Amino acid sequence: MFPAALFYLGVFLSVHGYPEFVMQQTALYECHQAAGARMVDFGGWAMPLHYGSQLDEHHAVRRHAGVFDVSHMTVVDVSGSATEAWLRYLLANDIARLPDNGSGKGIYSCMLNEQGGVVDDLIAYRRGRNDFRLVVNAATRAADLAWMAQTAKNFAVQINERAELAMLAVQGPAARDLAAPLLPGGAGDMALQLQSFASLQTGGDAELFVARTGYTGEDGWEIMVPAAQAAGLWDALVAAGAQPCGLGARDTLRLEAGLNLYGQDMTLDTTPLESNLGWTVAWEPADRDFVGRAALEQQRASGAARKLVGLVLEGRGIMRAGQPVNTPAGAGEITSGGFSPTMEQSIALARVPAAAAGQCEVVIRNKTIPARVVRPPFVRNGQVRVAGD
Repeated sequence: MFPAALFYLGVFLSVHGYPEFVMQQTALYECHQAAGARMVDFGGWAMPLHYGSQLDEHHAVRRHAGVFDVSHMTVVDVSGSATEAWLRYLLANDIARLPDNGSGKGIYSCMLNEQGGVVDDLIAYRRGRNDFRLVVNAATRAADLAWMAQTAKNFAVQINERAELAMLAVQGPAARDLAAPLLPGGAGDMALQLQSFASLQTGGDAELFVARTGYTGEDGWEIMVPAAQAAGLWDALVAAGAQPCGLGARDTLRLEAGLNLYGQDMTLDTTPLESNLGWTVAWEPADRDFVGRAALEQQRASGAARKLVGLVLEGRGIMRAGQPVNTPAGAGEITSGGFSPTMEQSIALARVPAAAAGQCEVVIRNKTIPARVVRPPFVRNGQVRVAGD
């Protein structure tokens, strides 16, 4: 199948869902079942929604430590003599900002189409001059791999999906200290010093990859290990006091942190400038060509008509994706919304006219409820941080 066809197949599946017979299981599936998790289909994977109380799981991450199975994420290693050149073309952010001296740095970026729409967001970790690890979303796996293949056809690169790796995220104020003694191969002391990531050998060909990244607004690590080691590490983290957490808590945590969800807050039809991600676009050097640059420059010159903002509901109700937003500057729509356990009120991300600010109204079940436009994040490192826009 041609790359373009694979790309649109991936988009179709990410929007309309995967048939049951394709649903995959991570290396931790039996651990989830043993813990009584409620399993759901997420991007074609059987994943835990919660283990009994989504609220308890949320608070555990904000107050102590929680552990997530994120093995459904797609890990891709890229190498070859033209890898740096290709990634500088593929990504809106510039990986040339990352030193190639083995210092272990990563960068967050979007992959764009020629219209400036977001194909996906990802993290790129630089392991050497032309040696990178990319982590992209699960639901967009087929589309992402197809787009990478299509854009790389004129570059000397090798793209290698690492499906044999499992990935755990341990997050929270106590997460790093709790997890350090449990890392394979006695790597905890070294990992505690890292500011971005460390790639360590733990015996034989086994590799431990520890990145100081996450999707919760808390400190912590995302840990990649061979699938055979995943259950042992999971059990050790839980025994040490990390709360098993599912997709439900992951979503309320990332919403409080003001982090975008692909397919809702950013899509193929929205640009980074419309998605509160303008900071991820590296405009300099001016002669660097990247996919979507011309479209973004035109939008920047004319001014984006829409922007992504935070909303705090000032009346009763729960904001949800798709609900209309009325502002003095015009109509908008909620892209992600829900109840914030930390703030104990409803919060949302919404795409609204660029001039929108201050008070607005959200239509919930045919009723207009007052709300306020704010700048995300709502919560960071356990503290409420809400500022007017």
